[in-house]
Amino acid sequence: MARHRFWGRGPERAAPVGARETTSVRVGGLLLGAALSVLGCAPKQAVGPTVSSAGVYLGSASGSPDEVGLASWYGKALAGRRTASGERFDPRLATAAHKTLPFGTWVEVRRVDTAKSVVVRINDRGPNGAAKSRIIDLSQRAAEELGFIRAGVTRVELRIVRTPEPRQHYSATQLR
Repeated sequence: MARHRFWGRGPERAAPVGARETTSVRVGGLLLGAALSVLGCAPKQAVGPTVSSAGVYLGSASGSPDEVGLASWYGKALAGRRTASGERFDPRLATAAHKTLPFGTWVEVRRVDTAKSVVVRINDRGPNGAAKSRIIDLSQRAAEELGFIRAGVTRVELRIVRTPEPRQHYSATQLR
């Protein structure tokens, strides 16, 4: 049985390997591609963050923020406690808790109503409990820089600035 060059061709109509396409097949393919793109059936561009292999944020494919929602903050009451990443919480550092972003991710948080922004590092999981509708919990320092300590909650946009370096995983046999 001959090898098939195109889908949809049955074995009885298969072109031999190395045979040239006819002009009509090439033109037909171009017309089909043009029709699909006009009809909106062409592949869509990616939406969301674009990150290089080195972990550098290259921007959102759509030019919009990666996430929009409410931010809250936590401070001195939790100072010294372990975060989900294992480090001790320090309210004087620009850190944050996020539900899904990997630990070590750097995120620009921009307050929507004032356009003030701060860059924080994700080192904890949250918001939790009654704050589940919020997208990020900021440290006291980050909340002070954005100016919403008194309000407690504000609307923000998140943009990923840098993702953590990929960890090298070794098998048990490689470690011997």
